[in-house]
Amino acid sequence: MSFRIVGLPAETFTPLFGLPDEALAARGIVRVTADASPGYPDRIELRDAEPGQTLLLVNHVHHDVDNPYRASHAIYVREGASQPFDAVDTVPDCLARRLLSLRAFDAQGMMVDADVVDGREAAATIERLFGREDVAFLHAHYAKRGCFAGRVLRA
Repeated sequence: MSFRIVGLPAETFTPLFGLPDEALAARGIVRVTADASPGYPDRIELRDAEPGQTLLLVNHVHHDVDNPYRASHAIYVREGASQPFDAVDTVPDCLARRLLSLRAFDAQGMMVDADVVDGREAAATIERLFGREDVAFLHAHYAKRGCFAGRVLRA
């Protein structure tokens, strides 16, 4: 079964790129500079920032539903990221190199299944979760810090 992993839309964050630190702070956003790679996974392009690149640490509502599973968490977006990751049957390196929590949701946004998996084995787990007829989409989270990593759709 084919799957599609997509990054967040850049236009959600581009108005924030280049704002002064004070303006970001007023919105609860922190600018950070990557000092290692891997270590700062961008949620638009779904790749780790290179040392010296700047990112914004923002609180992002990644599951905007009217039920108990509504969720937000801190995520990194790389300043200047413009092309969201969008690929079929491909797990990007920033997911493959980390421990993931894969969470399966039905059409109403209710969680119906979940698993924790080494990112190198994510494709098989994604296919297994999509084997359930009631699963509409998945969310991948970085398991250690719990941060939203990306959305997984049926291809």
